[in-house]
Amino acid sequence: MEQCACVERELEKVLHRFVMYGHQSEERLDELLRNVCDIRAQLIGYSGVEETDLTVLTQSMAQCCKNIKETVQMLASRHKDIHGSVSKVGKAIDRNFDAEISSVVAETVWDTPERQKYLSETIVEHLYRQGMLSVAEDLCQESGVVIDMSMKQPFLELNRILEALRMQDLRPALEWAVTNRQRLLDLNSSLEFKLHRLYFISLLSGGICNQMQALQYARHFQPFASQHQRDIQILMGSLVYLRHGIENSPYRSLLDTNQWAEICNIFTRDACALLGLSVESPLSVSFASGCMALPVLMNIKQVIEQRQCSGVWTHKDELPIEIDLGKKCWYHSVFACPILRQQTSESNPPMKLICGHVISRDALNKLTNAGKLKCPYCPMEQNPSHAKQIYF
Repeated sequence: MEQCACVERELEKVLHRFVMYGHQSEERLDELLRNVCDIRAQLIGYSGVEETDLTVLTQSMAQCCKNIKETVQMLASRHKDIHGSVSKVGKAIDRNFDAEISSVVAETVWDTPERQKYLSETIVEHLYRQGMLSVAEDLCQESGVVIDMSMKQPFLELNRILEALRMQDLRPALEWAVTNRQRLLDLNSSLEFKLHRLYFISLLSGGICNQMQALQYARHFQPFASQHQRDIQILMGSLVYLRHGIENSPYRSLLDTNQWAEICNIFTRDACALLGLSVESPLSVSFASGCMALPVLMNIKQVIEQRQCSGVWTHKDELPIEIDLGKKCWYHSVFACPILRQQTSESNPPMKLICGHVISRDALNKLTNAGKLKCPYCPMEQNPSHAKQIYF
């Protein structure tokens, strides 16, 4: 990500120069336009042939022409400097990014129609998640991917409600939450209460004229009284200051505009949970992970080539080194064999010995001698066939 930041800094410099160049150009051109308009007015109002007046007018026109020439030269020079800054962006991209990445990608990763179909479906799902429905439909037509309407409909509803929330319209989200109340309760979700709370706050922001409406709407809090008693007390206490304005009261934090972004995130999280989907698009997660892993893979590939160790990385089902993508990308547990110090896989699963210790199947086979296995952590001898495969 440091490479992206470096290019972004160069790009910001170029944009800053473009903005400054635009402002300076407008100022100089406006000044020249005023001078030309003044000379034109003098020419129109000139009614005599006195030599003194003619000399002054000639000098003014000469000075104006000189200013125009200097301005053109100045703008051309600064425009040339901007071209130099633009070229630096290209150099920064070339310096920080390697355009040739095929050396770290398996050539057969998309070689079958089935895999290409999976990729197209993943892209279409991402487009549906982003609300880009027309683009998704065009991709389906061009790639030949058939998406069932039952898969499409939840994304249509999800985007419709999110768009309404961004417009600060809570009604579609409230209707959806009421319809799915029991399922949300099974998830221990507080989405419905927070939607009612935000609607109540929107009434408070309307001032004293919404007092009765706010009191009547407070009845919606009754089902949540046991779990959100403290929050409800705060909301009802704010009514005391309604006449003077909530923004001038100790309850001004209720009007925090960040609540709208928060409710969008909560709705997305809970709606995806009900649909059995991840909160983030699998495509965006894969892309972000690839951006973090690619520089490391490029470096290790270069080291392997320099040391002529081409057999170390076969591109099959594992990477030559472990790449830390951060806790955000932790989705399931993994097991690394303490004997061979490598991560287990489907072909080399973790095996539980009778004594309770766990090693990989390859380690088990290597430690087996004459049909017997001695645990590397304790002196217990056992039959290798008694080991059982475990799943994390």
